[in-house]
Amino acid sequence: MSESLDSGPPPQAPTTALRQRLAELRGPAAQPHPLDARALAALAANPGCKRRALLDGAGVDKGALASALGSPATFGQSQFAFMRGNAFEARVKADGGRELLKLLGLERPAEVAVPELAAAGPEGRTARTALALREATAAGGWTLLDHPLLVLEVAGSAAYLEPDAVVVHPDGRWTVVEIKSFPMIDGSADAAKVGAAARQAAVYVLALERVAALTDGASVAHSVLLVCPKDFSNLPTASVVDVRKQLSVTRRQLTRLTRIEDIAAALPEDLSFDLETCSAEELTTAVESVPHAYAPECLAACELAFHCRDRAREAGSVETLGRPVRGELGGLTTVGDVLAAARGEAGDPDDPTVAALRRAAALRAESLEAAACR
Repeated sequence: MSESLDSGPPPQAPTTALRQRLAELRGPAAQPHPLDARALAALAANPGCKRRALLDGAGVDKGALASALGSPATFGQSQFAFMRGNAFEARVKADGGRELLKLLGLERPAEVAVPELAAAGPEGRTARTALALREATAAGGWTLLDHPLLVLEVAGSAAYLEPDAVVVHPDGRWTVVEIKSFPMIDGSADAAKVGAAARQAAVYVLALERVAALTDGASVAHSVLLVCPKDFSNLPTASVVDVRKQLSVTRRQLTRLTRIEDIAAALPEDLSFDLETCSAEELTTAVESVPHAYAPECLAACELAFHCRDRAREAGSVETLGRPVRGELGGLTTVGDVLAAARGEAGDPDDPTVAALRRAAALRAESLEAAACR
């Protein structure tokens, strides 16, 4: 993208031509699959993947697409966990958010404004949210926004984001509230889950900064309030999580994304990801026409990961070994190249990578010989 994510006016909707092109790619009868903060965080973790950027921007249901390709995703939130999360969030926000406000140190919920954010369509809801944030900041009191809707431009396309809550402080600070159903035991929670929540919250902070830049006296806190069940109960407890590192990484990575219209312009005019009309072979051809950037981390974040992994393995790509290994191998891009260099059949002997591989192969051969002589 050409402009910074944390400055300038709010992002505009995609042009009519781009919207039409994305609708054609998705299929005229298919409703766009929403691009949420979890998906944006995963996209930011792999900004070089044009395949995910295009499919997410077009609103293609990647889970259904993966199933049609014969490589269904095996991750996701179970129905039980989804229901448990909704029940816990409802408890936290019951009685005007009494429990949540207590976690913020407020004992009298009546002093906190809870504006109505309902409006027609996502554009209407984002406009209503922005108005409520400006009014709350100008009022100089406590305000709780329940499920506000924010918008963030990603690779030239607008993504609508819905945090659990945003709290406006009397001094004009805006704080994101993330409510999760995983437990916080003895004051700490699973580090991987907290990290995922922090990356997701960083996306919300980025979107809020766009609104704060146009609001007098407003600022966005770079720490979020993470609310979880306490120990093994259903009672809420909270922890303040600093997301400055995640915010910096996410901002930088989203800025690196190739614009969706540039990716779409390089595709054949008749290409389609329409799940209703395209055969498995046609969908496979369409998916393979868009470059991907597979890494093992994709297995926990992208519905198409198994399909991309199979293709990367077929091509012998070293990306299947992980980004750290790929970085160490330099110009050796396939497993065949690596093995040939290690055996002395190819590669420049003056290349440090090739020299290290040959040394490793020699040490392995010595170890195997010594073991055989015992």
